[in-house]
Amino acid sequence: MQYFLAIIGGGPAGYTAAEVASKAGKDVVLFERDTLGGTCLNVGCIPTKTLLYSAKMYYNATHADKYGVTAEGVQFDYAKMVQRKQKVVRKLVAGIRQKLNNEHCTTVLGEASVVNRTDSKVVIACNGEEYEAENLMICTGSTNFVPPIPGIQDNEHIWDSTDALAATELPQSVIIVGGGVIGMEFATLYHELGVQVTVIEALPSILPNLDKDIVAVLAEKYKKAGIQILTSTKVESIDGGKVTANGEVYEAEKILVSVGRRANLNGLEVLNDIELNRGAIVIDDFCKTNLQNVYAAGDVTGKIMLAHVASRQAEVAVGRMLKQIPLQRIAYNAIPSVVYTNPEIASVGIGEQDMDCEVRTMPMTFSGRFVAENEGETGLVKMLVDKKTQSVLGVHMIGNPCSEFVAAASFAVRMGYTVPEFKQVVFPHPTVSEILKEIL
Repeated sequence: MQYFLAIIGGGPAGYTAAEVASKAGKDVVLFERDTLGGTCLNVGCIPTKTLLYSAKMYYNATHADKYGVTAEGVQFDYAKMVQRKQKVVRKLVAGIRQKLNNEHCTTVLGEASVVNRTDSKVVIACNGEEYEAENLMICTGSTNFVPPIPGIQDNEHIWDSTDALAATELPQSVIIVGGGVIGMEFATLYHELGVQVTVIEALPSILPNLDKDIVAVLAEKYKKAGIQILTSTKVESIDGGKVTANGEVYEAEKILVSVGRRANLNGLEVLNDIELNRGAIVIDDFCKTNLQNVYAAGDVTGKIMLAHVASRQAEVAVGRMLKQIPLQRIAYNAIPSVVYTNPEIASVGIGEQDMDCEVRTMPMTFSGRFVAENEGETGLVKMLVDKKTQSVLGVHMIGNPCSEFVAAASFAVRMGYTVPEFKQVVFPHPTVSEILKEIL
């Protein structure tokens, strides 16, 4: 049987592409070497957020007195938290499997590799069988990057994010190498559960890709809470549980290395003429590579390593294969991102350093709902507006639950709303989302 589309990788990009193409009546074969859902569902977004929510429940219970609630003898069982995390993952994996269970979609579990390609077909081998398809979509994702630090290999004290999520017991102390999104989310989890946390970041700031004023609010709170944050600090070597950085030695039971991810190109060796940039696959506006019938989506493209970006890329790629008119493009300028610290950080659009624009800032306390539910917190909202057109170019926020309404800001950026146009949007009262109206 020859398929319309072969997909390697069953993460958000892969299963979305399979669902869209098969619903359009096209025969699809999807290869997944491990478990449907990819990194995000199995060892990334979902398990970390499940554990973070359990930690937040515990944290809120132990700090309930500021809301007039007394809770005595509050305890947590980390093993049960992990069990619940696994249950959530299993349920969602089953949901994806059910979505793909239709007459036009074939799912093959196993290590797939491309063995031949012409402009008219692609041949993929898996489990001793060969499969032919008109089009190939590469959704092979990414893997944890292991930096070349002396002492990092074959060290029982070293964890990556997958190891940390698999653990059923908490360490007494942890050093997190890398103060990016993953590192700071784990710092939040461990701190709220009573683990001694040290974060070591080589750059001058944690979360270096985010707005500096927003990050400063989080850094100040976390330092006051007892998290040791070391910036402009380079790890020189690791010896067991000891980390030498900038000439100083720090020690912990576990060392979580979280310094980014790299595109996974395993199984694609035959495609030696595919264009790469810094180890990631180059794609055009429609997620097509330089090869006639080969597309790519998700982390393997190295663009923005977020699950919702992967899903959108998959939709656009399949739309291009199906020659849907008008052809859609991805508005990368309007991709929202969230850091699930406590408080949350959410942002969309340009940063203050990207262009000359009007900058508006406002404390979250201008929202009545925020004041009612976030005792002792201030939060911050920053909006960037084009000086000439008054178009909303970017929004950056810190304060719970900004992750739940950053989509409204994303919509404004995506549609090119001006400040007068955005003012016409009615936000429900009382909600924290009203802060987007207040800052206008």
